[in-house]
Amino acid sequence: MIVAIGSINLDLVANVERLPGPGETVAGGEFATLPGGKGANQAVAAALAGAKVRMIGAIGNDAFADAALPFLVSSGVDIAGVRRLASPTGVALILVDAAGENAIAVVPGANGLVAPADARQCGIAGGDIILLQQEIPLDSVAAALDAAKEAGAISILNTAPFLDDFAGLADKADYLVANETEFDLICAALDIAGEDRKARMLAFAARTGNRVIVTLGAEGAVATLEGRIVAAAPLKIEPVDTVGAGDTFCGYFAAGLAAGIPAEAAMQRAAIAASLACLKPGAQSAMPSAQEVDAAL
Repeated sequence: MIVAIGSINLDLVANVERLPGPGETVAGGEFATLPGGKGANQAVAAALAGAKVRMIGAIGNDAFADAALPFLVSSGVDIAGVRRLASPTGVALILVDAAGENAIAVVPGANGLVAPADARQCGIAGGDIILLQQEIPLDSVAAALDAAKEAGAISILNTAPFLDDFAGLADKADYLVANETEFDLICAALDIAGEDRKARMLAFAARTGNRVIVTLGAEGAVATLEGRIVAAAPLKIEPVDTVGAGDTFCGYFAAGLAAGIPAEAAMQRAAIAASLACLKPGAQSAMPSAQEVDAAL
């Protein structure tokens, strides 16, 4: 079982020719509202990969709430652990440019009320895979990591969005997944040195005991596994929209571990899935099925 503990949002997505600079207004094109939130995105990806998934999180009691849930439900994610609260549903404001790059601002809403008790009381069991991100309060993320360790579960922490006070969680997760920028910020915060990123990855793993995966966008991903650096190659594509690619990677990687696939192979499968997710607009709506990933491997 994969237990995804994290955010559930409604994404408000606008297409623009280029991303605006500070203080600048640019004209937009198409606009869409789509289910999102890093927690929900990763839960959907894991379910599409074939895993049994349970979602723990919170939504509001507003017009956005029901619109945030369709892909969780249709993909088969168990949402019994999603609470409705007297607070706005979380939203993400997303701009996507003509090259598929994006800029995102997240307003947490009900996600900010996911509590440590939600993590401690959600029934984590030995052998579960716990999938976490940083769009809910860090004390709740810490509680989930502690509960996973106590239960003998495997924890995966995606460090997005990067938070300055993340350092206290650095040695708690079995797998840490960060993009290039996030990992460099983590190393700066923890004073981890090295002549290049791979050296810093090995130093981070040696200090924390974690396995660390750094996603590299169009270059795939690299990881420290058992004291060595391994790489996963992506597909060569022309991206339409990179929103949700990182979440697709995390969900597919978790599903691979849950299925008993070795970590290196699970990472390769996740890199292919993330590439395919860039071929359509949106996050959850763009995620590939297990059959599509199999065909591309």
